[in-house]
Amino acid sequence: METSRKIENIEDIKLLVDTFYGKVRQDDILKDIFNERIKDQWPQHLEKMYRFWQTVLLEEHTYYGSPFAPHANMPVDSEHFKRWIMLFTETVDELFSGEVADEAKWRAGKMAEMFNYKIQYYRNSNEKPIQ
Repeated sequence: METSRKIENIEDIKLLVDTFYGKVRQDDILKDIFNERIKDQWPQHLEKMYRFWQTVLLEEHTYYGSPFAPHANMPVDSEHFKRWIMLFTETVDELFSGEVADEAKWRAGKMAEMFNYKIQYYRNSNEKPIQ
């Protein structure tokens, strides 16, 4: 589906995040991992994700924290990250177009690549991730 809607404000970020995590919560590969980890804290998680993407894509600095730390010990591998990025890219493409949409997909891909690498590194070493 071709769209001309651009990512321009927090309402666009919320639409992206809500739509994406709606898919994650139904996905056969990802839902158990996310639902087990987040449990009944979905509203808090989504709020954090709004702030994260608002900071990254709109340069409105509302997120403070370390995005990797909560993921460091998750039971995931490259299959999970491939699925995550596929769903994210699909969601962006369904809803938005333009430079910021392209930036969202690029940044998500780099983040998935880095998280996967770091998780595998810590899993195969004696080092502990910085919390």
